[in-house]
Amino acid sequence: MSGHSDAGQTPEVESPAPPQVQRLKANSVGLVGVVFMAIATAAPITAMTGNLPIAVGFGNGVGAPAGYLFATLVLSVFSIGYVAMAKHITSAGAFYGYISHGLGRVVGMASGLLAVLAYVVFEASIVGIFAYFADTTVNAQLGVDLNWSIYALGMLAITALLSWFDIHLTSRLLGVLLVAEVAVLAAMAIAVLVQGGGPDGLSAEPINPANAFKGAAGLGLFFAFWSWVGFESTAMYGEESRNPKKVIPRATLISVIGVGLFYVFVSWMAIDGSGLEKSKEIASGSAPLDVFFGPTGDFIGGWAVDWFQWLLITGSFACGMAFHQCAARYLYAIGREGFISRKLGNTHPVHGSPYFASFVQSIIATGIVLLFLFTDQDPYIHLYTLLAILGTMAILIVQTLCSFAVIGYFHVGKNHPETAHWFRTFLAPLLGGVAMIAVVVLLLQNMETAAGAASDSLLFKLTPYIVGGVFVGGIALALYMRARSPERYELMGRIILEEAGERVDDEPADAPVSVRS
Repeated sequence: MSGHSDAGQTPEVESPAPPQVQRLKANSVGLVGVVFMAIATAAPITAMTGNLPIAVGFGNGVGAPAGYLFATLVLSVFSIGYVAMAKHITSAGAFYGYISHGLGRVVGMASGLLAVLAYVVFEASIVGIFAYFADTTVNAQLGVDLNWSIYALGMLAITALLSWFDIHLTSRLLGVLLVAEVAVLAAMAIAVLVQGGGPDGLSAEPINPANAFKGAAGLGLFFAFWSWVGFESTAMYGEESRNPKKVIPRATLISVIGVGLFYVFVSWMAIDGSGLEKSKEIASGSAPLDVFFGPTGDFIGGWAVDWFQWLLITGSFACGMAFHQCAARYLYAIGREGFISRKLGNTHPVHGSPYFASFVQSIIATGIVLLFLFTDQDPYIHLYTLLAILGTMAILIVQTLCSFAVIGYFHVGKNHPETAHWFRTFLAPLLGGVAMIAVVVLLLQNMETAAGAASDSLLFKLTPYIVGGVFVGGIALALYMRARSPERYELMGRIILEEAGERVDDEPADAPVSVRS
């Protein structure tokens, strides 16, 4: 078997003794299920209501939809190389495995730990905004005033329970919740379109590409890219999907392009529904969600606004549950290679789920939420915002490295020449990697604005150091293992599912997977 060596110059050789590891349940999810999981992680209703008002009110103004169009183009280019890797490397570790094969084990382990950090804190972050939406909506519509922690802990408990079973159950539930949140956004947008827009009619100004770069364009573009965080999770479900060589690439492109076009349409109609200047006034005011609630009420009816508010709750719940699945699979991928604890690599004997890693993730997320609760932090201002920034910084760095890993795998390591292509595996990932570097710079430049009232907190000030410390720690761990435990070092990011074509339903959960050295 050919593959990429750590030095990136010589063909790889197969490890002499591939370990037996417990496998995730094959054939648990198909193309539609993987797409639902990825889009639920991106969370359209949460991304739109959380990010668009800031972009319109303080960023590139009415050019925000054009900013989403630009982000769609950049992420589509990034995805070209990403899906090329997915056709040859199927692993629950996704980025971890890709970067290990393309840039070597040292960078792979550092990236793997960054990805773990990102997805671990993303769940706790989304629990924060879920609790905020639940608290405000239940209080306003039912007159019931409960502490936000009740909603937060309830979500954590339900998520932990659902994650005990195989991914099929979760994907079905997420599918229902996702269809509901997409439906309410689409209903608002279509109603505005059909009725000819708001005070200014239907204007093309919001989708004029030049307007994406006006005003505080850096802030607007950052929030546009932020809205996609999670789309890359498609690759994590390769071991559990049907025919991953086809399912994962297709699901990734559908998620990126489909979500992007949807964002452009919804944001465009939200602005047109309110009016160009009026939308900026609303977005920068005391009730920024009226950018959506206003057109929904005006063009559909007040009842639709009430439903919109409830779907903010279910949409954020779906997002948090999807991030929990991501975090559990990264912990599982690292655990089955013997890092942290091999128990993390255990799968349920009946359901084939990474139940132990999922349990650990539930404990970590609960601990984070309780820490914010006991220090009297706000669920939206602090828990959601600060952890979202921390996780986004980490995952953007990993995405950047993944772009260059594609080039390393196909063109430096000379793997799979039948797939290597001057555009798909070289120019596209190169452009994607450079663009991702620019997005990381945008984040650093706009962190304080993105954090808002939480920018004076200690966690905010420590965020770059936490991300840098985890990355350096991953490098140190890899170098230590290379010197002290070469057998374990050989496993870093190299356990992959080799029989990645159509799988039969009766594959044993403990079947061996290949290890590429």
